[in-house]
Amino acid sequence: MTDDSKGLARNVANYGDREFSLYLRRTFAASMGYSRKALEKPVVGIADTASDYNNCHRSVPELVEAVKRGVLGAGALPLGFPTVSLCEPSLTPTSMHYRNLMALDTEAMLTAQPMDAAVLIGGCDKTVPAQLMAAASADVPSVMLVTGPMLAQRFEGERLAACTDCRRYWAQYRAGTVSAERIGQIEGKLATTSGTCGVMGTASTMACLAAALGFMPLMAASAPAVHSDRLRMAEEAGELAVRLITHPVRPSQLITAKSVENALRVLLALGGSTNALIHLTAIAGRVGVKIDLRRLDALSEETPVLVDLKPTGEGYMEDFHAAGGMVALLRELRDLLHLDTIDLYGRTLAEQIDAGTPWVDRAIIRGRSAPVSPVGGLVSLFGSLAPDGAILKRSAATPALFESEARCVVFDGLADLAARIDSDALDVTASDILVLKNVGPLTPAGMPEAGYLPIPKKLARQGVKDMVRMSDCRMSGTAFGTIVLHISPEAAAGGPLGLVETGDRVRLSVKERRLDLLVEEAELARRRAAWTPPARPRRGWDQLVHDQVLQAPEGADLAFLRPEGA
Repeated sequence: MTDDSKGLARNVANYGDREFSLYLRRTFAASMGYSRKALEKPVVGIADTASDYNNCHRSVPELVEAVKRGVLGAGALPLGFPTVSLCEPSLTPTSMHYRNLMALDTEAMLTAQPMDAAVLIGGCDKTVPAQLMAAASADVPSVMLVTGPMLAQRFEGERLAACTDCRRYWAQYRAGTVSAERIGQIEGKLATTSGTCGVMGTASTMACLAAALGFMPLMAASAPAVHSDRLRMAEEAGELAVRLITHPVRPSQLITAKSVENALRVLLALGGSTNALIHLTAIAGRVGVKIDLRRLDALSEETPVLVDLKPTGEGYMEDFHAAGGMVALLRELRDLLHLDTIDLYGRTLAEQIDAGTPWVDRAIIRGRSAPVSPVGGLVSLFGSLAPDGAILKRSAATPALFESEARCVVFDGLADLAARIDSDALDVTASDILVLKNVGPLTPAGMPEAGYLPIPKKLARQGVKDMVRMSDCRMSGTAFGTIVLHISPEAAAGGPLGLVETGDRVRLSVKERRLDLLVEEAELARRRAAWTPPARPRRGWDQLVHDQVLQAPEGADLAFLRPEGA
């Protein structure tokens, strides 16, 4: 008899004769050239997310080979397997629409295939959360390995990297201050190496949160994609996965109420992506840990922004890494953290911080006495327009717009937005509030990064650079502006946002954490009686998402993938 708890003997197909099933598995594995000795070793599965559609994952094949070196050197058998790969610019309607599909695919492969531990290779925005959601549900010991950020490109006296600089130049092009020739020239300078966006966008924020949760060494969150350190970290990931076979630390031991609160502190101190809040909520929800938006807001009031990176500051991810990275940031936040949480080595957070280099570059990672901002990057809003909450990234917003009451100009979906936003006939002024509805998780739009509504072209030509904008969708972590996001319940779910019409007055108060629709209840009742929900998609993934997707405050996960009873 063979030990059914290790290697290829795990998860054997059932033909009514277990020994025959294992015999058959070894037979076909042998056809790939493996020796019997190799096939008797413990197995580390490697989630390979390389894709010709995913530029952020261009380096994955090289990372897979480095992981295999680490696994083989530690005495186990590495077996790579493909999963869904998600790249934001390459997917329609949006990569967010497929995050839960990737999580489901990865969870199925982690649990159905024989492996004792896994290395999950991800990078682009939705891949890391999808993999961590899968790991949480499968509860297979798993190491997170990110592809790492791209390097900034020096070009004509400035540094450029996707995608904050993409948005900055495109805004200037829309305003008529950058020519078509110039924007075409810049296009080839914004993303010139492999890796994820070079700013503190969603990909980099999620890498930092994964490290804070304990799924990778702290400095592995920020090492550039093209640096040799990234390959050494990949080799270490393979070695660590083998260690987890004999010294298991499961995702359920890493994702706890304390570690999730630490991750929220990190998100706030980074001035990180608003998307990361949805992803962290979904990851935590897979083990029954709930994130409360009011608790987030309380944390934000006592957690300063300390990292001076775009889109809220000036630096790039390579600067953050060279400045001391997550070690330096966590050392500065030390008294605000739960220091007894553990990582995959079983080390406490206090031990991880103490083991790191004492170096810090204060130009990039500020001290508590001289923060980028004395309060955190995100605030939660509630009110008659957002009964279940909304989010605003104040660290990337214009303070002069924090207290606004104005007429709103409403766009009913993406097609309406595209058709009217640049029309000279659009009735809009710089003091108006732009509202986009029917783009939440329930809609065919799939909750895209459309919350960064463009400034109407006729206002952009007048020099307007920011306006209050609101929606039930998301914005890119690389974006900036006074933008209210994730309004919940969304319009398509029957939320008050679905009742808003052009000409209504809306009040935003960051000070009071309020978002209110100033319309008489009798008028809202009339509109509510006339409202009809959107049509249900007819088949496939779209229909499953429509039937199962949760709202933003629950991470926009699928209900049936949450733990039983959650």
